[in-house]
Amino acid sequence: MPLSDTAIRKAKPTDKPYKLADEKGLFLLVTPAGGKWWRLKYRFGGKEKLLALGTYPDVGLKDARASRDKARKLLANGTDPGEHRKEAKQADMAARANSFEAVAREWHAMKLKRKWTKSTADKTMTQLEAYVFPGIGHLPIASVKASQILATLRKVEARGIAYTAVRLREVCGQIFRYGVATGRTEDNPAAHLIGAMHKPEVSHRPAITERREFGGFLRDLRAAINYDPVTRHAAYFALLTFVRAQEFRFAKWEEIDLKGKEFKVPARRMKTGKHLPAHTVPLSTQALALLRELHDLTGHSPYLFPKVKGYGDAEVISENTVGKMLNKMGYQGRQCVHGFRASARSILSEQGWSREAMERQLDHKETDSTVAAYARSEHLPERRKMMQAWADTCDALEAGGEVVPLHGKTAA
Repeated sequence: MPLSDTAIRKAKPTDKPYKLADEKGLFLLVTPAGGKWWRLKYRFGGKEKLLALGTYPDVGLKDARASRDKARKLLANGTDPGEHRKEAKQADMAARANSFEAVAREWHAMKLKRKWTKSTADKTMTQLEAYVFPGIGHLPIASVKASQILATLRKVEARGIAYTAVRLREVCGQIFRYGVATGRTEDNPAAHLIGAMHKPEVSHRPAITERREFGGFLRDLRAAINYDPVTRHAAYFALLTFVRAQEFRFAKWEEIDLKGKEFKVPARRMKTGKHLPAHTVPLSTQALALLRELHDLTGHSPYLFPKVKGYGDAEVISENTVGKMLNKMGYQGRQCVHGFRASARSILSEQGWSREAMERQLDHKETDSTVAAYARSEHLPERRKMMQAWADTCDALEAGGEVVPLHGKTAA
């Protein structure tokens, strides 16, 4: 007699496993622990075999019979259903290993190991997980079409973040090229999207580049005594060294050489990559004085700028801490932390310093690969003079003067 749902529900465990037969080889195995397992007994190649079809009640009687019938159709076509399942499982595992997401994560790990800073890697992965993987991450990378990528990125554009969409197209292109190089796909469909997406206007970080206006900003910063002193010191340190936010936020006291008058930024925090030596930032007399004051505030921490609330822990100030202070001072849209780099670059360029020294100080990557192969000089002698001249210029502008040091000389 075929099984019924009532008979299955009433089946109780005994001290030994026993079977409840349905029909056409299907039966329910009841274990002493109370488990109810569907099994299909069949013969293939002259041998008796068993095929697991799930457990009750997750798989009901109707579903178990449907799975049995599919297996019997395979047998009728000369296919072993057990081997067919193994092959399907292996194919699924291979597809998962070669999915866009799997290849993307492999590419990401390679980039993090060889070149990227952790902050860049984290930002890229966050964007992939938020905007790209939900749309095409599950697809085998070899099957992804340009139209599917475009549809995914159109959703990013619709959020009003067109620059992120363009950036993700570039990232997807790199992932597909990596997939081609590793034999997982033969095409880079992201390359076909060039011209198909809205190209956002370049929006430069707000920065004051006119000397008198910058002098006014410096006077306002000096007068901002009601803000947290660590935050103010962070602003001045960024201003006097014009390093990137990730480079000064995570700065440690062990990276400061007061005698050598240098700040050694480890390569892992540099935007240009890990394969380069530490970036040497000459420290002016004013920067050294600032650091001595700061040491009284945070010298107990390994970091120059630990989190404002609770200096004792190892967490550093957030990337928005200094920016929020500048905004409250009334400089939102006029001056940001990263803009200190543009302010310094613009004002120093008027003083006759070499482009090479300024670009090296800013840690800008040489775009010409041939030039980069030979242009490896640190330009430290000139940069030491330049950084002192920059600090002296800031003092002069803050005082309202128009005298600007020019390579150690005074020019009216």
